[in-house]
Amino acid sequence: MTAQRLSGKPVADEIRARTAQLVAGLNRDGFSARLAVVLATRNEATTWYVRSIERAAAAQGVECQVLELPDGTQAQLTATIEALNGDEAVHGIILQTPVPSGVDAAALVQLIDPTKDIDGANPLSLGRLTVGQPAFAPATARSVIEILEHYRIPLAGHHVAVVGRSAVVGKPLAQLLLQRDATVSICHSQTAELPEFTKTAAVTVMAVGRANLLTAHEVADSSVVIDVGTNVDDDGQLVGDVHTASVQPKVRALSPVPGGVGTVTTALLLLHTVQAATKVCQTIMWRGESMSTRR
Repeated sequence: MTAQRLSGKPVADEIRARTAQLVAGLNRDGFSARLAVVLATRNEATTWYVRSIERAAAAQGVECQVLELPDGTQAQLTATIEALNGDEAVHGIILQTPVPSGVDAAALVQLIDPTKDIDGANPLSLGRLTVGQPAFAPATARSVIEILEHYRIPLAGHHVAVVGRSAVVGKPLAQLLLQRDATVSICHSQTAELPEFTKTAAVTVMAVGRANLLTAHEVADSSVVIDVGTNVDDDGQLVGDVHTASVQPKVRALSPVPGGVGTVTTALLLLHTVQAATKVCQTIMWRGESMSTRR
């Protein structure tokens, strides 16, 4: 059996097409979407990633404002986020980590307006997600759902094992899966007998950050495996949490690393930004209609 390759490219292309439609609608109404990225680091890899967001935004007709504060203090970064919250022209805010030493990133993300929190960083966003209220999920968690839905992997009534409990992937992903009527097991570093969960799962999502952790011995025949892990092996190659060589012959479908979940995340960040802008646009248009009706 040859496992289906769950490539992220066609999923990202589909998301970009949805974004383009929304951007066209905004432009017809005289509006544009703007994403603000607070970059408080000199880390080269992080800077490269932010530049890639800028390029992707430009290609989609989304304005991208990068605020570079590599030596920013807690007070400066707080003031920056609060100013962006109050700027009606900004529809999405990202605080890109890492932040300078001595800066409390957790306190900063709590300041981000949930309506502009397009990467689900504010704990309020996770809370709203948990109770089924409108909220943006972290892009990585949402990317897993987009891949599963694009390839029509059934979730309702099926057991899904999520290995990893981070606030970026594991916890929000569990909520997104529950919304789709999956039966979810959340596993982590302290889970005893991990194979008891993964070997009975129709879908296993690996989001731990340990190279080649999942092998063929821990997966069910003909199951689906989504690899969220990004690790660098001894040869300097990017690998996931799944031992691809052993797992691939056994499972029905497998997402690759690279080329899987990570390919979708930037496209989703821009979609979320444009969705936030569209909501603001609709509110402004509605207010305008109400005012004209009163005249």
